Amino acid sequence: MFDIGFAEILIVSVVALLVLGPEKLPTAVRTCGLWLGRIKRSVSAIQSEISEELRIEELRRTTAISKEQLEKELKEMRQPFNAASQDVSKTVEEAAKAVDTPDVASNLQDNESNKP
Repeated sequence: MFDIGFAEILIVSVVALLVLGPEKLPTAVRTCGLWLGRIKRSVSAIQSEISEELRIEELRRTTAISKEQLEKELKEMRQPFNAASQDVSKTVEEAAKAVDTPDVASNLQDNESNKP
C-alpha cells in the first residue's frame, strides 16, 4: 500500500514525541490506531460489497445466457411438432372438403343404399 520503511517510522515517532510530549503520545497513538482500524474495516466492507455485486452480476449474465440457449433449444424442438400439426390440419381440411363435395356425398348415399 504505502512504501514506508523503518527509518521513516522512526523519524515520525521522534517528531510525534517532541510535538505531543510523553504524556499525550500514548493517547494519540491509541486514537490513530482506532481510526486506522475503522478505516481498514470500512475498506474491507466496501471491497466485500463490490465483490458480492460483481458475483451477482456474473450470475445474472450466466442465467441470461442459459435462458437464451434454452429458449433456442425449445424453439428447435417445437419446429417438427409445428410442421406435423400443420400437416395434420391440412389433411383434415382436405378431408373435410372431400366430404363436402356432392360427388362424395352421392357416392356415400349410393353405397348405403346398395347395402343389404
